[in-house]
Amino acid sequence: MGVELLTTTRAFRRRLDVTRPVAREDLLDCVRIAVQAPSGSNRQPWRFLIVQDPETKQRIAEYYRKAFAANLTGRAIRPDQLADLSSGRYLAEHIHQVPALVLVCSIGRLPEPAAPPRLASFYGSIYPAVWNFMLALHERGLGSCLTTAHLAYEREVAQLLGIPFDEVTQMAMVPVAALRSGSSASSRRAPAAEVTMWDRWGGA
Repeated sequence: MGVELLTTTRAFRRRLDVTRPVAREDLLDCVRIAVQAPSGSNRQPWRFLIVQDPETKQRIAEYYRKAFAANLTGRAIRPDQLADLSSGRYLAEHIHQVPALVLVCSIGRLPEPAAPPRLASFYGSIYPAVWNFMLALHERGLGSCLTTAHLAYEREVAQLLGIPFDEVTQMAMVPVAALRSGSSASSRRAPAAEVTMWDRWGGA
């Protein structure tokens, strides 16, 4: 995986082609790469639940759309956020059509409230695997994005999918589809020098 892959893998929403199937073998190959990620104490707590059944995807989508709408209620939207909002709304409207919904889970649950070091370890042991998965997908011409809206209804989705809620935490959902043609140029980002400090906060 080179610099181009690292700098052109992004959250694909509108470019997801919901008309083309995604092969189970391709998904499993990408999971094989995902699980090479590091995890705290090498616990490897990840589990990948891949949903392709249309009726099940439709029911998950209903929870996703409710959570997405609730998240926007009363929220002030800046002009520079309109494009991302439109993209997110598009995904919410079409997520049930995406060929595969991949729920990335972690064995165990955090006590509430959890201390920051425990939170960092818990989430830090999963998200590198999610990123590996997304990179592997993109290398194969597949698009994805990391979503969490459905987690507002985590217990309901767990019941729907038979996930033991008290033992397993859903961490993210990754919609997967072939990519429509379009640009995958690097995104605009703040220059590294502007977001980097030396020796202390604010140090130049």
